[in-house]
Amino acid sequence: MDLLREHINQGEVYRRSDLEYYSTAIDRHLAQLTKDGTLIKLNQGLYYSPKQSKFGAVPPDDRQVVACFLKDEDFLLISPNTFNSLGLGLTQLYNTTWVYNHKRKGEFKLNGKTFEFKLKSSFPKNITREYLLVDLLNNLENLAEDQTQIINKLANNLPNFNTEALMKSTQQYGTGKTKRTLKLILRNALQHA
Repeated sequence: MDLLREHINQGEVYRRSDLEYYSTAIDRHLAQLTKDGTLIKLNQGLYYSPKQSKFGAVPPDDRQVVACFLKDEDFLLISPNTFNSLGLGLTQLYNTTWVYNHKRKGEFKLNGKTFEFKLKSSFPKNITREYLLVDLLNNLENLAEDQTQIINKLANNLPNFNTEALMKSTQQYGTGKTKRTLKLILRNALQHA
């Protein structure tokens, strides 16, 4: 058990399989470490060694939890709540985070939070406003918002986006419907300019 304890660092997330090399009775030792507070069980086979602050245990970073869960760093975390920042009048709040990745699909609870894993062939490393807009349009039918109102507001707010970056993002990541919608809006905007 001492060898196992030596290999656990505060603030790190571990899979059971990462720790079993340091124990002869991994399940019993994990149960003991969970009971004494050294580890917190996040999900089946996923553990966190809490870092302490003056306010108590610091929760693990979502990115760290998902990376350990997927055994992969190639994913993008996106909250549908971020669409509200685009200035298109969106107001709904969602209690989920989407994980675009190449490995898993489905809804999982990790550390008490809901993550919806979505298989995507491609996604950017970082989120830009233009990508966020394309993703909003890709997911418009899954959101509890007035779709017509969003499209109308987008036409008026188009100058707030980098048109070139928006077109590039649309070509790379947009669905057929998103491409048609943005093409129509951009064409109308150019005709009235």
